[in-house]
Parts: sequence; structure tokens; C-alpha cells
Amino acid sequence: MEPVTVIGGTGALGFGLAARLAREGTPVVIGSRDAGRASEAADRIRAAAPDASVEGAVNTEAARRSEVVFLCVPFRNQSENLTNLKQSLREGQLLVDATVPLAAAVSGRATRVLGVWQGSAAQQAEEMAPDGVRVVSALHTVSAPTLASLDEELDEDVLICGDRRADKAQAAEILQRIPGLRCVDAGRLEISRIVETMTAVLISINAKYKAHAGIRIANLPDHPHEAWPRPSSS
Repeated sequence: MEPVTVIGGTGALGFGLAARLAREGTPVVIGSRDAGRASEAADRIRAAAPDASVEGAVNTEAARRSEVVFLCVPFRNQSENLTNLKQSLREGQLLVDATVPLAAAVSGRATRVLGVWQGSAAQQAEEMAPDGVRVVSALHTVSAPTLASLDEELDEDVLICGDRRADKAQAAEILQRIPGLRCVDAGRLEISRIVETMTAVLISINAKYKAHAGIRIANLPDHPHEAWPRPSSS
């Protein structure tokens, strides 16, 4: 099985994603600006899942190791990370952006969303990524603390946005290796500007109810992704 890279795999969202994928048998490379922190995160995953294939590396090296790269960093670090990865990301790779432009990135409230010139954080990622790197967005409505708490059961939808259905299908195939996650095609990448704001809505709801709620789209087929084409890098 091909490895998957998680840039920002030492944070709650990235760690939870890496740990749950590794636990299900997917080889994972955790990326961090600090190789030591990346290795520590990999050790934590192996402690919870001894058979997991997981290793840590600095971001530039981690990005070279996989055909699919998840970017799970705070908005304040998105631009810096993508700038540093320009020589590491390559044509044909799929970049799955989970960035949310919350005002907390500039010491504001987490229930407010910043305006992004390109329209959304995902569209900014697409503009900054090297030519030939395909970009989709996902994971904006999945609670980071819940994902990182490996004893918690998941039962929620992941909205995926992108301009090519095959790219979304490729991301969905990976994410649905995690029990309890169902992927829903939410439309073109420009829809990310709406989906990203849903993070702020859920933060507000969860603060009020002291919960870690996600979302579920009603009245869809049990496996809506089956209508998508098979993943392809072409």
C-alpha cells in the first residue's frame, strides 16, 4: 500500500488523521518543521498501534515520500508551509488541504472567519502549489480532539471539494479507510469558501453544548462515493 503524508501531523487534527490511518494499515509519514517532534508523534502512534507503519520526517522530506499529501496546519502557517514545500511537491501529487482561515490565527475569535483574497484557504493552497499539483479540500467539519482521541468512535460525514471528481474520489478512498467517516462530494473547489466557514459554526455549537459534534448529511445513499469515478492521477 502506498504511504500517505500528513504535514502538521503533530497537531491534533493531523495526529488523529495519521494515527487512525496507520491503525487501519496505511503506511504514514508524519511531517513537521521539527524532525524530533515528528519522530515523537510517530512513536506515540506505534505505542497505540504496535503494528502500524509510521515514521516522522521534516516537512520537505515527508512531502516527497507520498503521492497524496494532507496539509493539516493552522491558517497562520499555511502560506509558510506551502512556500517551503515548493521544491518538494511535484506534478501529479494530490494535496488535500484542511486549512480553515479562523480569526484565531490573528488573535481573534475562533467563531469568526477571515477573508481570503483567493476566496478560501483551499483556493490559496491551489494558487501557491506548484504546477501540476492537484488540490482538494476536506476535514473541515471533523473535530480535531475527537479525531485525536483514538478511543472515540466516529460517525460523521467529510465534505470534499475539488474541481476533478477523480481527485475527490482518491481523497475519499483514503479517508474512508477510517471507520465512521463517510465522504460526500460537496462540489467544486470554490465551494470550500462555504465549507470552511462551517468549522466556525461547529466551534460555536460545541462550545455551547460542551461537545465535539460533527455533521451528517441526511437522505443520501449509504455510500454516495460509489458514483464517483475510480481514483486516477491522469
